[in-house]
Amino acid sequence: MHRYLSFAATTFTALTALSALPVQAQTPSQNYPLKPITLIVPFAPGGGTDSIARDVGKALGEKLGQVVIIENKGGAGGSIGANAVAKAPADGYTLLFATSTFVTNAAAEATPSYNIEKDFSPIAMIGRGPLLVVASKEMGVKTIAQLRTAMAARPDGTNYCSSGNGSINHLSGELFRQKTQLAMTHVPYKGSGPATVDLLAGRIQLFFATVPTILPYVLDNRVELLAVTGAKRSPLFPSAPTMAEAGIKGFEISTWWGVLAPAKTPQSIIDKLNVAINEAAARDPMRSRLSHEGADAVSGSPADFRKALVAETVLWREVAKTAGLKPN
Repeated sequence: MHRYLSFAATTFTALTALSALPVQAQTPSQNYPLKPITLIVPFAPGGGTDSIARDVGKALGEKLGQVVIIENKGGAGGSIGANAVAKAPADGYTLLFATSTFVTNAAAEATPSYNIEKDFSPIAMIGRGPLLVVASKEMGVKTIAQLRTAMAARPDGTNYCSSGNGSINHLSGELFRQKTQLAMTHVPYKGSGPATVDLLAGRIQLFFATVPTILPYVLDNRVELLAVTGAKRSPLFPSAPTMAEAGIKGFEISTWWGVLAPAKTPQSIIDKLNVAINEAAARDPMRSRLSHEGADAVSGSPADFRKALVAETVLWREVAKTAGLKPN
């Protein structure tokens, strides 16, 4: 009897000691995601960027086992959507689907409405592709050399269009002006659609356009493709030279797509999203979609994405500073 009581007492003491130990509860980031994720697209629905974002959202949702909701917050060159994400809780449930305009827009503003380095945690770049340098048929040119000769002979200069102030089209045209020292006038539009209409009508002479925007018109021979802005020729147009091959050195420009989170999002969430996005971009249908857009899928770490953002910020701030650009 005494032996039984002694055993019971010992067991009770041991259980009491175990219950006093701290419980290793899982944190919300370890269980992530527990609810739907919102992917904010800072442009109106229906465009090329929105379409790619929806493909990414679908693939990401399948990888993570949660619904990814696409929310369009267009306006102010993408600043409205970017600011919404910057101010969202840093819990991984509100993300930004960004393009190169995320950097160029901030660089072109005298007082940026968001800080690329301090307000965001880069997750993953999805793909990169060149711009296409296209001219109106009215210009009667087929090469960059012919373009420069024609531009030099125009007493009123040459107009180039963009999808808006601070866009990648805008600053690419400005970089071309700085490198050639030719007279050029920037004509901003509310989107690439109306800009393309005026290019086709001959009211605009030049456009540094994204592939999704201008591809149908290049294929229909309604605009003249002069060069691509990437470091290498495009598989879509292998006969089109790069800008370096066409005589414009230091003009390696690309547009890209990527996903960012608010600053201070837990690293474990960033890493989990990075793996899921990289896997989605490397496989069909995303890989084929990017290839169709003249882009290459990108696989890299959050640190790789941050490094690319910093490098582009330096480039476009210098272009904007030299141009003396003012806020929109």
